[in-house]
Amino acid sequence: MHNFHDAQELTEALRPENPVLLKRPHAARRAARYFIRQFPGKSLYAVKANPAPELLQLLFDEGVTHFDVASIDEVRLVARVLPEAVQCFMHPIKSEAVIREAYHQHGVRVFALDSLEELEKIRRATDEASDLTLCVRIKVPSEFAQISLAAKFGIEADDSVELLQCTRQTADALGICFHVGSQTMTPLAYVHALERVRTAIVNASVTVDIVDVGGGFPSIYPDMVPTSLNHYFHAIDRTFEDLPISYSAELWCEPGRALAAEYNSLVVKVEQRRDNELYINDGAYGTLFDAAHIGWRFPVRMLGENAIAAADTEFGFYGPTCDDMDHMPGPFVLPGTVAAGDYIEIGMLGAYGAAMRTKFNGFGSLDEYEVADEPMASAYVGDNLDLADRQNVVSFPTG
Repeated sequence: MHNFHDAQELTEALRPENPVLLKRPHAARRAARYFIRQFPGKSLYAVKANPAPELLQLLFDEGVTHFDVASIDEVRLVARVLPEAVQCFMHPIKSEAVIREAYHQHGVRVFALDSLEELEKIRRATDEASDLTLCVRIKVPSEFAQISLAAKFGIEADDSVELLQCTRQTADALGICFHVGSQTMTPLAYVHALERVRTAIVNASVTVDIVDVGGGFPSIYPDMVPTSLNHYFHAIDRTFEDLPISYSAELWCEPGRALAAEYNSLVVKVEQRRDNELYINDGAYGTLFDAAHIGWRFPVRMLGENAIAAADTEFGFYGPTCDDMDHMPGPFVLPGTVAAGDYIEIGMLGAYGAAMRTKFNGFGSLDEYEVADEPMASAYVGDNLDLADRQNVVSFPTG
């Protein structure tokens, strides 16, 4: 694969007709090192955010040795790419066949659950194994998250006594896990959730070996600039240390977005302009799923001769399919001179970007190249960042 310094160099050299996914391994490595060094516990990568095999490998190489998987295909993928990795099957509702394959064929020993029915399935599928780590998922609010994950999974802390006690009798190690929602904008979300963990432990009077605070750690997007990740880590650590748990209990987390977001950006070509709507060659059924379906704004910049023009005009994007819903409202701020044939780079698409792609309507072709420049935003750089040298990187302090 030919590598380029940045998107500008790539478009000048190739004039691509397909959308181009740009990969920044250095950005993902930096994110992994940050979590390994700064989070006061064990970090599991949430594979669903971006299952690219090369990303899984580089995260593993940087010390992320545990992976949050949620389907048997993710289990098979990680087993194939990283046979030495520890897999944690954190989806709380699974079929017996899937549990059986994960346990007997792929060595999975960590499973999540949120019901007695699931506990019985795990017992049967593993032949009542004695080497299980079982994490009971409790329900917590998502009030501080941009995307709520409060409705689908989890048992209420006040209702968890029987489940925790029965799981304790089965498990070699008992954990409690939760998810505060995606792109959580304040550390208080984790503090409040951990107080629910406290309630569950006290009510059930069980010894807990693992507390898993899940994902939700934010990245930087337009109008979404959270405080330093270290503030999240400190708040979690203080609350965790005050819980009524075993002195040797482990603290886990499951970052997905926070580890993957800076890994990818996307180069798209403008096929046509109609007033303030740009028709581009990727969209809602491709890498821009979140931009369409939940109105997520991503950072953008012009490439080519118009790159130096002032970004002063708001645009929406239409994707290439025939569906009216293939629309990304933005607004995306670009130079007012943008026209058909121009190229645009859309940043921060390493999480829930390429992972969401489909072949709907015959579209979906994608080229991939590695680039050496910095991502358009970063949670892992310091205050002394030279913005001019780093291609308009937006950052917040990491101290």
